[in-house]
Amino acid sequence: MANFAKPENALKRAEELINVGQKQDALQALHNLITSKRYRAWQKPLEKIMFKYVELCVDMRKGRFAKDGLIQYRIVCQQVNVSSLEEVIKHFMHLSTQKAEQARSQAEALEEALDVDDLEADKRPEDLMLSYVSGEKGKERSDRELVTPWFKFLWETYRTVLEILRNNSKLEALYAMTAHRAFQFCKQYKRTTEFRRLCEIIRNHLANLNKYKDQRDRPDLSAPESLQLYLDTRFEQLKIATELGLWQEAFRSVEDIHGLMSIVKKTPKASLMVVYYAKLTEIFWISGSHLYHAYAWFKLFSLQKSFNKNLSQKDLQLIASSVVLAALSVSPYNQTRGASHLELENEKERNLRMANLIGFNLESKLENREVLSRSAVLAELVSKGVLSCATQEVKDLYHLLENDFLPLDVASKIHPLLMKISKLGGKLTSASSVAEVQLSQYVPSLERLATLRLLKQVSQLYQTMKIESLSQMIPFFEFSMVEKISVDAVKHNFIAMKVDHMKGAVLFGNMGLESDKLQDHLAVLAESLNKARAMIYPTPKKASKLGEVLPGLGEIVDKEHKRLLARKSIIEKRKEEQERQLLEMEREEESKRQNLLKKTEEAEKKRLAAMFEQQRAERIRKEIEERELEEAQALLQETEKHLKRGKKKPILDGEKLTKQTLIERALSEQLKERQEQEKRLQKVAKTMDHLERAKREEAAPLIEAAFQRRLVEEKVLHEREQQLEVELSRQRHDGDLKEKNRLARMLENKMIFQESVISRRQAEFDQRRVEREERIKQIIQARKQERDIKRKKIFYVRSEEERIKKMRKDEEARKREEAERRRKEEAEHKAKMDEIAEKQRQRERELEEKERLRREALLGRAPEGISRPSELPAGSRTTEPVVATPAAAAAAPTTGKYVPKFRLRPESSGPAPPSEPDRWGKPAPLEPDRRAAGSRAPPSQSDRWTSGSRAPPQDSDRLAGGGSRATPPDSNRFGGGSGSSKAEPWRSSRARNPQRG
Repeated sequence: MANFAKPENALKRAEELINVGQKQDALQALHNLITSKRYRAWQKPLEKIMFKYVELCVDMRKGRFAKDGLIQYRIVCQQVNVSSLEEVIKHFMHLSTQKAEQARSQAEALEEALDVDDLEADKRPEDLMLSYVSGEKGKERSDRELVTPWFKFLWETYRTVLEILRNNSKLEALYAMTAHRAFQFCKQYKRTTEFRRLCEIIRNHLANLNKYKDQRDRPDLSAPESLQLYLDTRFEQLKIATELGLWQEAFRSVEDIHGLMSIVKKTPKASLMVVYYAKLTEIFWISGSHLYHAYAWFKLFSLQKSFNKNLSQKDLQLIASSVVLAALSVSPYNQTRGASHLELENEKERNLRMANLIGFNLESKLENREVLSRSAVLAELVSKGVLSCATQEVKDLYHLLENDFLPLDVASKIHPLLMKISKLGGKLTSASSVAEVQLSQYVPSLERLATLRLLKQVSQLYQTMKIESLSQMIPFFEFSMVEKISVDAVKHNFIAMKVDHMKGAVLFGNMGLESDKLQDHLAVLAESLNKARAMIYPTPKKASKLGEVLPGLGEIVDKEHKRLLARKSIIEKRKEEQERQLLEMEREEESKRQNLLKKTEEAEKKRLAAMFEQQRAERIRKEIEERELEEAQALLQETEKHLKRGKKKPILDGEKLTKQTLIERALSEQLKERQEQEKRLQKVAKTMDHLERAKREEAAPLIEAAFQRRLVEEKVLHEREQQLEVELSRQRHDGDLKEKNRLARMLENKMIFQESVISRRQAEFDQRRVEREERIKQIIQARKQERDIKRKKIFYVRSEEERIKKMRKDEEARKREEAERRRKEEAEHKAKMDEIAEKQRQRERELEEKERLRREALLGRAPEGISRPSELPAGSRTTEPVVATPAAAAAAPTTGKYVPKFRLRPESSGPAPPSEPDRWGKPAPLEPDRRAAGSRAPPSQSDRWTSGSRAPPQDSDRLAGGGSRATPPDSNRFGGGSGSSKAEPWRSSRARNPQRG
């Protein structure tokens, strides 16, 4: 990101990049400058930079860059120079529109080029497949690629501008202009999808305005100018929606207009209301709501008659006729008969909503048919004089349908009137809001109404009629259509009739008989039978009521008691429910009180903050006043010095001096001095004017004489130069003729030379062409060989990579198998070692048992206190093991007494080796002589017991002296130190078995 000292440098850098074709870099440079925090103060060069920036964005169709740049520029100039932002946005829209028009003018078929459902959607998969499969692109696809991108960009431009200008009080006019241009874009190119999105965008902007209306720079809808702009935008939206045939969007636009009117509590101008009701008539007619259509026409007629002073009599008759025919077209029976309660409530809400749109204030307590109904609107038309303004045909039709009772002639009299009415209509010259009125659109509804009236009157006059006669009486429809109309009328309880096709007759009945009396005929029959039974079998008179009551009095008392208990429980439950409700209410009140307390605390905090801000502002204001007072005193001193130099009257000391008064006086003095100087200059200028005029009056005759002399001299000079030129031309022509005659004899040699040069150059050209073709062939062959070599190298490298990858996979598999095999071997080895250890422990237990038995045999009967080694105290069994020498073992059976350990002496053939004393001076116990086994360490347990179940070798076999006491090889393993083992001592095989020695 380049840092520029001045914004002009960035503009120059961008122009340099554009000149060398690097528009993207130029756009990025300007974007970095605009989004930089260094240039947040508005300057005049920034406007030029923005013009260049939007031009680049339009050329490159960078809508996102344009939006970011405009947002940053809005932040810069929102409070300083909003008109600059307005100019930039206008320039941006102008460029986008110009580019789109250029693309449209280049396309030959606009409708095919714009045959896209959604400008924001990407290409369809079918179009992509077609563009790849077909070799040459068709004309339609080329037009699509040329025109559609620019129209997408133009649509994005409108959306961007509306998003930037939304809810900005200083740019409301530009916002409205942009919305109007977007509407015209959708209308001109039939963009229905974009029109819906545009309406939704504008609707969301208004919703956000109402939601955040307390924010800064928000438009005030109560202002007449703002309200008028918003209303004009909504009315334009309504017009475009009706012209595009988007009736649902048109109805939503009507709701928007009504909502805007409800917000500001003001009624728009009569000209706008005329457009409002004219569009409502179209919407309600398309939706089939004939009743609302009639009311909308009535409101439109009232507005035209009251406010349109230029309305002609013919146009008034057409509008009044439309109102009457619209009211007559309403169905004469209620369509909601037999509907559910929910449907009735929905219909009621719908009527209230539509009546609010039309302008009628309804009370929710009244029934809908009492306010919005066919009879009500017809009565109002008659009372307001609308019928008197209609044409004579419409009046006659009204009287025939509503007042006259002519069951046999009503259709024949109505038919010619409908033929005349269908021809009435045309354009209105004096009503600008209603372009055209065609009364023929009401003819089908009126024919249906005439059929219903005829059936109603005939049902009152006849009970039976042939189908042929009834068909002849109704010339509008065939009898199948008449039957459909009658079925709908019977369904809604308008008439009572049946069609018997077997007899070919129509049966008219009494509606009251079928509906009211038949619904309770069974109940009437039951009451009559009860009365007859009572007359035939009268009930006997009761002798005494008390005699009948006494037997069942106990049961009555029990029932009454139970009833009272039940009532008591109900009362208790009601009390509990009431208490629970009271607790709920108290809890709600407590929560409300807490919320109110919280709000009060927040309000107090806000008040304290506002007070603090007010005190701070007051302090700042006082500091500013003190500073201004000091400046005023300094300015007063300067002014006194100036007045002393100018010898003017000084300012009086008693006057109240402020900085503003001193500045005003200084300015007035400067103004007086400037006026005096201007007067002096005017006097000098007047003197100079007189002097200059006198000089010019004196010089005028002299200038005229010099001019006449100059004319004569120039005329003589011109004639002389003309004669000289003629002579020179004649001489040049003669010389050229001689030169031509001289060179004519060399023409043949020139042609021969020319042919030789051309033939030589042709041969040289052919030779070079052959050489070039040969060189191209060689280059193609070399490139082909290079490609073959490259493909082979690539194939070899890929093969090597695959081979190495396969080797790695094989090596990893082998390592995994080896690890698995080792793990299995270790598990087997561990199991084997555990088995051997278990056998060793079993063998040790057997040896211990044998040793115990042998000891008991040697010692004989032990004392009573200690009968077995297992009964010895724990200390005596674990501290010093009893070791018996062969001599002691031989002497023990003879004496039969217990020999202590310290009395035992080793008896051997040779003297025992001297023992070294320990640190307490006692001789150390004898160690087994391991010199015969060498200097190596004793084998481990696994090494000693791998030879099967054979007993371990004894140390007595390795000792030099056979009579000395030996220590078992595992004494260190069981007890630790030499000669001080706490475990059971080992006996040598010779000691245990003397016969082996």
